[in-house]
Amino acid sequence: MIPIQKAKSIIQKHIPLLEVETVSLNNTGNRVLAQDIVATFPMPMFDNSAMDGFAVRSIDTKGASKANPISLKMVSVSSAGAPSDVTLGHGECVQCMTGAKIPHSADAIVMVEDTSGFSDDDNVEIYLEADSGKHIRIKGEEIKEGDLLIPKGRHLTPSEVGTMATFGYGKVNVFKKPRITIFGTGNELIEPGRELKEGQIYNSNLFVFSELAEYAGAEIVLRNVVKDNKESLRTFLSEALATCDMIVSSGGVSMGRFDYVREVFLELGVQEHFWKVAQKPGKPFFFGTVNSTLIFGLPGNPVSSYIGFMEWVWPVLRTMMGKSKEGAVIGILKEPFPREKVKYRFLFGKVWMEDGKLVCKPSNKKGSHMLSSSLDANCILGCEPGERPLKPGDKIRVNILPWKTIEKTMGSQ
Repeated sequence: MIPIQKAKSIIQKHIPLLEVETVSLNNTGNRVLAQDIVATFPMPMFDNSAMDGFAVRSIDTKGASKANPISLKMVSVSSAGAPSDVTLGHGECVQCMTGAKIPHSADAIVMVEDTSGFSDDDNVEIYLEADSGKHIRIKGEEIKEGDLLIPKGRHLTPSEVGTMATFGYGKVNVFKKPRITIFGTGNELIEPGRELKEGQIYNSNLFVFSELAEYAGAEIVLRNVVKDNKESLRTFLSEALATCDMIVSSGGVSMGRFDYVREVFLELGVQEHFWKVAQKPGKPFFFGTVNSTLIFGLPGNPVSSYIGFMEWVWPVLRTMMGKSKEGAVIGILKEPFPREKVKYRFLFGKVWMEDGKLVCKPSNKKGSHMLSSSLDANCILGCEPGERPLKPGDKIRVNILPWKTIEKTMGSQ
């Protein structure tokens, strides 16, 4: 049994960076960017109107008021997509819509509400003196050409996709998705929807693994429940090792009579780097490699599997895709947290903001078989070994579940 930090160090040495592929913008969702995205033009691209109104020379509006309107000759119309090419002269204006290019020599916009309004008349009465630059969006005021917009390694969300579309990127380079096999073992496992017989349980872990793997950005190539016999395992794992970047198992790595997974991996040439880690839950934890394929053997208890995937497999998948490493978050406990004397302790928990501080508490359900402890959780709490439980007010590591949110207060929860 090795300490958790040593296990992480071993894994880190064996993580490969996946190759890069070019995909269309339509296929970039939940991918990781493999290039810097820079502005291909300034934003705005040209001086444009922030309001519907009239483009004027501010000097021509001096002294204008409702009581003392100034009459200007309207010489053109500028609208979004149909700019005017006129150059304003003394006493002239151009009807200008929101987003439209500012005509030459104009240096201000008077809102339509401060004029006699849009009409077919040749002349417009101005009721407000305009300051130079009023209601004009200046070329490049938001972004200059060549500015870095999105750095390499960024996980792409609708914000990034929309920005790339705005600047004309039809195709971009992303890291390939990790090809992953997930499987469980156990003659007692049956699929949800079937009738349970005595001694059977429903297969839940693979459904959790599938959701987590896809959310992380992986491509699930093989997914199956394999019976507890060596020949079935050998056939399945031979194919997995030949086709995948990663294999993740649930169950079969402990010391039970029918726990064959570790044994079969070794028979197939997998190099074992460790088998047990000083953590709770999840002490039986196999990690091995063959060529560039990573193998994670997680325990079969549902909480052990779930937390094991999030703490060990998830960050490796993200690293393989070039994702920038995220730092640890520290929270302040509102309730006691049980510690182990020699093992790192994980529990599902709840984290929220209170008086400007990140505070948290562990789930009341602490058994590794109690998957319902994850229902109201938005994080996984973890702490180093120690003689006594952590007390309210003590600090603790918080791994916020990526699909969850942090509320400002617990309210009635």
